Parts: sequence; structure tokens; C-alpha cells
Amino acid sequence: MSRRISPVIPGFGLTLGYTLVYLGLLVLIPLGAMFVHAAQLSWGEFWTIVSAPRVLAALKLSFGTALVAAVINGIIGTLLAWVLVRYTFPGRKIIDAMIDLPFALPTAVAGIALTALYTPNGLIGQLASELGFKIAFTPLGISLALTFVTLPFVVRTVQPVLADIPREVEEAAACLGAKPLQVFRHVLLPALLPAWLTGFALAFARGVGEYGSVIFIAGNMPMKTEILPLLIMVKLDQYDYTGATSIGVLMLVVSFVLLLLINLLQRRIETP
Repeated sequence: MSRRISPVIPGFGLTLGYTLVYLGLLVLIPLGAMFVHAAQLSWGEFWTIVSAPRVLAALKLSFGTALVAAVINGIIGTLLAWVLVRYTFPGRKIIDAMIDLPFALPTAVAGIALTALYTPNGLIGQLASELGFKIAFTPLGISLALTFVTLPFVVRTVQPVLADIPREVEEAAACLGAKPLQVFRHVLLPALLPAWLTGFALAFARGVGEYGSVIFIAGNMPMKTEILPLLIMVKLDQYDYTGATSIGVLMLVVSFVLLLLINLLQRRIETP
């Protein structure tokens, strides 16, 4: 007679109930309240708010710099993951631990440190000024701040997948005459691409909503270096709750559509 083993946590019904309540209180209800508040506007009023030149400039800047940072980290993060997985060298564990530093460091502290470093009076900012361009208070500075904040997302999603790929597979392909580029394209890339897209999507989503590390280095000049989260804060400071929620809804919809497209692409790649 078989003995029934008790589950470690309660059954499906109770755990599903806790899950739905938890997600509802933390995610669905707040987002739903924002949509309900924005729904009080007519379509014409909503369009007037979200199509204002200042809003469109902030939208372009936020999503553009987040995309640039995600692409940079998609390349550099993959190289870092490769070095940490495939090579053993002195200081490897220290470098591996430093990857998670943006997670532990308060974003405001990161923003202040980057601003002090890249302003025209800073160590690197002075060199950039001598070469004829600025870093701080420009979209370039915003992209650098977002690159710093979102780096761990790509590394930590690609690293375990890369560690699970047997090196014997690469060696077998090389023995069969495949060149290094062919090995990467036909052996490594198919296995890494889904994880890479996941890290890219996470980095992009974090970059779009980042606030603390950006406001110091951005300069916050309307129509030039003003990001969408800051514009929402400006609306709230002016007690324009309708304008803030409208911009929030726009930001949420655009982010959801882009992430949906990335997830659909990921599923299509994973499907044999």
C-alpha cells in the first residue's frame, strides 16, 4: 500500500488563491485604478495630453535611450557572461560579484557618482570636453546611466544557459571542420538567443522606468533631456493628476506592446 506524501506547501486551490490576491493587490488593482482615472477623459482630451510636444520628446528620449542601453548590454553582457563561464583567472569571483552591484547600490547614489564622473569638471568629462563633446546632461549620459543599471539583467540570464552548454558540442563541431564563427552561429546562438531576448527585454523594461540614476546626469531640460518618469513627477508636483495618469497609461501601453512583441519573437525562436 503506497503512502501518500504530504505536499510541502498547501494544495493548488489555496496557493492559487494567494497568488491571485497577491498579484491583484500589488499589480492589477493599482494599474486598473490608473486606467479608470484616465478613462474619465474623453479620447480627444487624452490625445491632447499624450500628443503634446513635450510628452512626445520625453517618450522618444526614454524609449530611445533604454533601447540603446539594452543593445549595448546585450553585446557587452554576453561577452562578460562568456568570460565568467568559460575562463578561470585571478579575481574572477570579484568580477562576478561586481556584476550585481547595480542591484544593491541605490540608484540615486549611482546617479550622483556617474554625474560627478562625467560632468565637464569630472575625471572623464574633462577628457570628453577636450575632445569636443559632452557626456553629462545629454542623451549620451542618460544611455550610460541606463547601461550601468541594466547590465546585470543580460549577464544573469545568459550566464546559466551558457554554463549548461557542454563544451564537447563545440569541440565536436570544430573537429567536423566548423570555423569559430560557424560554431557560434549554428551551435551557441540557437541555445543562447531565447535567454538573450529575455535579458534584453528585462533590461529594456527597467531602462524605460528608471528614475533615480538618470535625473542627476540628465540635466532635466524639457524637450531635450527630460525623461517620461520625471515628466510624470512634474505633473504630480503641479497637482495635475489627470495628466500624470494619462502619461502613465501611454507609457504602460507602449511598454506592454514592445514586451509582447519581444516575447512573441522569443516563443517563435524556441518553437522547433
